[in-house]
Amino acid sequence: MTEKQLASWFLKDVFRDTLPGISLDLAYEFLEGKKPDTVVVAVLDMTIDIDHEDLLDFIWINEDEIADNNVDDDGNGFIDDIHGWNFIGGKNNEGSQFVNYEYTRILRKYDSIFSGKDKLDIEKHLWPEFEQYSRAQAAYKERMNYAKEEAANASGLSYLNSENKSILSQYILSSEFTIEKLDSLSFEHINDTVLQKEITFRKQLIQYGILDEDIFEDKLKADERIDKLLNLEYNDRKFIGDKSPDDLNYINYGNNIVNYNTSLLDHGTLVAGVIAANRDNNKGASGITNAVKIMPLSISAYGDEHDKDIALAIRYAVDNGASIINMSSGKSFSMNQQWVKEAIKYAEKKDVLIVTSAGNDGLDLDDKSNFNYPNDTEGEDKEVSNNFIKVGSSTSHIGEGLFDKYSNYGNREVDIFAPGEEIYTTAPLKDQYISKSGTSFSAPIVSGIAALVRAYYPKLTAEEVKNIILESGVEYAFEVNISKEEEQPDLVPFSSLSKSGKIVNAYYALQLAEQISQN
Repeated sequence: MTEKQLASWFLKDVFRDTLPGISLDLAYEFLEGKKPDTVVVAVLDMTIDIDHEDLLDFIWINEDEIADNNVDDDGNGFIDDIHGWNFIGGKNNEGSQFVNYEYTRILRKYDSIFSGKDKLDIEKHLWPEFEQYSRAQAAYKERMNYAKEEAANASGLSYLNSENKSILSQYILSSEFTIEKLDSLSFEHINDTVLQKEITFRKQLIQYGILDEDIFEDKLKADERIDKLLNLEYNDRKFIGDKSPDDLNYINYGNNIVNYNTSLLDHGTLVAGVIAANRDNNKGASGITNAVKIMPLSISAYGDEHDKDIALAIRYAVDNGASIINMSSGKSFSMNQQWVKEAIKYAEKKDVLIVTSAGNDGLDLDDKSNFNYPNDTEGEDKEVSNNFIKVGSSTSHIGEGLFDKYSNYGNREVDIFAPGEEIYTTAPLKDQYISKSGTSFSAPIVSGIAALVRAYYPKLTAEEVKNIILESGVEYAFEVNISKEEEQPDLVPFSSLSKSGKIVNAYYALQLAEQISQN
């Protein structure tokens, strides 16, 4: 595919374009002459670059709030929430960048109770907590080993980069290293083996597009993984002012800065662009629909989301007019999953659809040993609501490679698949764009289609929209490879990987919505 084709492959039609996309071009041909309502889509994620050229016209504004008067004008419990709320925001208009993993929180809470004990030493009513604690211990140990290795690698690369620049700067002024200048330097000092090694190192960084800021950011993330994400002594709730983290009714924390440090916290901007990037300005990316307003609700940093923040953000979205909620995040531990499930049921009661990503671990979520939160199941596959869609990731390759081998799957736990490979979208700062892969970008494709359906057929309920999306997807009647090992393929029917067995399709969803709306 050409670069232009790659940027829009997921919008194409499998029959007309031979690309297993969502048929969005056909969908808009079908909608020609129809006028949509505007739908509010809450994006529960990292902060969002609300001033990006492709997003600024489609950011939600709380019309009942007066900006910067330090008063809760609309009485919703959040002061000056003009564009939403940062649930992990701190004082002085700052925000959390690194927070604990959930298993770090579990160990901190239960170490004094369970450490050194066996299950039979524990009171029976605490067995579920003990089992999660034991699982958290194993996950923590594995992650810490990985983190130490990554920190050493990142530190080593940072040192080598600094030394390399110091040496080359003696020959090339202003550190303006280009392939041409390096080749010239190499020719001039053909017999200097030490310098030749440094030139080769710098050329490799240039060829792989590795910038100084990338090296700095990788080292920062690696260091903070140990210093904060895995640090049992670090409690990120103190930073945001949550004085009662175990009390769901205490909401006096966070701030209204929904675009804090988006250069580092870039995920929310990437997700929002998939849904709503301007389709008419001939710039950058094109979202699924512009009949939307994106409501930024920041709950994510590097680490794991708090169940309290997830639950309160869902309720905020519902209470402030969202019709659809996108959550492109997940975790394998949950200390207060019931809070989240109650929030999901609250959203169902208020006719709000929730779309989540399945995750990128390549796991069968039907296997009960593979935990994945948030979810809407309880007990033996009983769903607590009818407004929840979990989305897996597909690729642009028709045949055995259609399944994204890093996507989670499961014909009970995952509802449907959507394109998730090389999705072209908005990137924060300086109006940038980038292609990204993963279920994080499959979910907003489904959210965008759901918004498209609700914009043009506003009388349809959230449950009806969910059913339309699942029923109208495209079936692919062949086997795909779910193995990560290239030399050991594991072929299974694509239809067995999700509840619907399909890939979402905007055109067919709108056709079915039209049909149901006329009945």
